[in-house]
Amino acid sequence: MVEILAVNGSPNKEKGNTARLLESFLEGTREAGAVTRVIYTMDINPRPCTGEMNCWYRTPGQCHQRDGMQDIYPILRNADILVLATPVYIPLPGEMQNFINRMCPLFRPQLSFANGRTKAMARDEVRLKGLVLVSTGAWWELANLEILDLIAKELAIKMDLKYFGAVLRPHALVMEDDQTKAEEIRQNTRLAGRQLIEDEKLSNDLLERISRPLIGEEDLRARWNVLEERARSRKK
Repeated sequence: MVEILAVNGSPNKEKGNTARLLESFLEGTREAGAVTRVIYTMDINPRPCTGEMNCWYRTPGQCHQRDGMQDIYPILRNADILVLATPVYIPLPGEMQNFINRMCPLFRPQLSFANGRTKAMARDEVRLKGLVLVSTGAWWELANLEILDLIAKELAIKMDLKYFGAVLRPHALVMEDDQTKAEEIRQNTRLAGRQLIEDEKLSNDLLERISRPLIGEEDLRARWNVLEERARSRKK
């Protein structure tokens, strides 16, 4: 049985667009037999990594900081797949960035080199084998989310994990305007979750259907600019 740990980095937690997209994805994985668990970085409130690397050399596998991460390390070690779910900020919410950096104790400084890249080796007790990104953004273009895809790919390379791919939803707020289109995206996202477990992959065709435009760029920009004008008017 595949165990999935989903880490939601949205400050809006279960009420945000990221949570709604994530739940559709996890629903599909559960239909295919996976066991899922969701945690929120806002609840963990991880401190920034201090960069002393005590977890590699002085106290191997143990972070010297005592905060919410101490309860999460055992869950991380026992998960098969990690799902990072986050909205795009510039580029990540602070707690999510801290969480990623604080994963360092799961790996040891035994390095390998393949395909031109250096990789760290997971500790013996770590089951983690794969990584998925689920992300939402408010702006129109898919390119606004590509930086998160690059971050997730880089994390997978450094930690020698299989990167299954990114479930990306630009201008996610527009889904509230058309429930028919929103339901289609949710169903495709659910299918992606099933595909991850059943086929151990995420097809490009399915990911493209999840990310497809729901509104024209000019229309979305006009809506954003109206909100900005209203905000300026209130300040006068």
